[in-house]
Amino acid sequence: MTDAKSLGADEAAFIAVARSGDTARFALITERHRRELQVHCYRMLANYEDAQDLTQETFLRAWNKRESFKGHAALRTWLYRIATNACLDFLEKRTPVPFELPDPGADMPHLQPYPDLMLPEDPQESVVARETVELAFIVAVQHLPPRQRAVFILRDVLGWPASKTADALELTVASVTSALQRARVTMREHLPGRRLDWRSPAAHELSNDERAAVKAYIDAHERNDLDLLTSLLRDDLRFAMLPGAGTVTRTAKDAVDGWVSGGLFQRGHDDWRGVATTVNRMPAAALYLRTPGEREHRLFAIAALHVVDGKIAELTGFDATGKPWLGLARTL
Repeated sequence: MTDAKSLGADEAAFIAVARSGDTARFALITERHRRELQVHCYRMLANYEDAQDLTQETFLRAWNKRESFKGHAALRTWLYRIATNACLDFLEKRTPVPFELPDPGADMPHLQPYPDLMLPEDPQESVVARETVELAFIVAVQHLPPRQRAVFILRDVLGWPASKTADALELTVASVTSALQRARVTMREHLPGRRLDWRSPAAHELSNDERAAVKAYIDAHERNDLDLLTSLLRDDLRFAMLPGAGTVTRTAKDAVDGWVSGGLFQRGHDDWRGVATTVNRMPAAALYLRTPGEREHRLFAIAALHVVDGKIAELTGFDATGKPWLGLARTL
């Protein structure tokens, strides 16, 4: 039996909750872990709404299993273990990503942006979250088989030792080590030139180039200036609009022409407004469109931008209609 004096405050309080069945105290204790658990579920699932649901499922499972918590591990560790296995159960039912895809953005219609306002408030957790919620990282992780994905996140992102990871996933240490090696190879293939250690990254603020690119992107929409929009894009632009068919590489002119022919721009007749924001710790523009006969501009899309040398090298658009969880006004 664990000595209550040796427990941390959270652990001792949780054991008291388990004995008393006090749901209000349970919510108070577990709620402080919600944001980091939600980011963890998002890394596993790449979908914000699913991450919300699985975080709630984690708390439900924790309540149902509360009497099994003896304080042998930290409460935070115990909750992460439950969340990871809840995500694995969920992924068993989801159509898997075909791992042989040459394009990491293709056939991933479930991918959603992550609103920065829901990142952990703890400075260190937020810094770690910065690089591990970037879209390039999230897409790369989805190419790992689910259990390999869990091993990679627990070991290389959260920094768990192999023994603790093996215990959480009911694997042997040898199988955890093997899975991690295979996962690192896949991640290097999809994140070439990037380091694979996110536990102590430097803090990040948007650069002047990123701020300027977002402002100009919004200006181009509000003025219906297709020449300005074209000038902002690199000629090897990588573009995706989700949910959709995936990522394509286009010249700047072809990209804009494609948007026009697809009805996204009506050659000077659309009425756009834009708000600069960030998602997945990336510069982004929230675009609002007023259609004929309407008085208000309605939230239409989020454009997450990867800016290189002042130009937009990658543009990932997300349908934002009916997405109040983004923390943005629905209308302007």
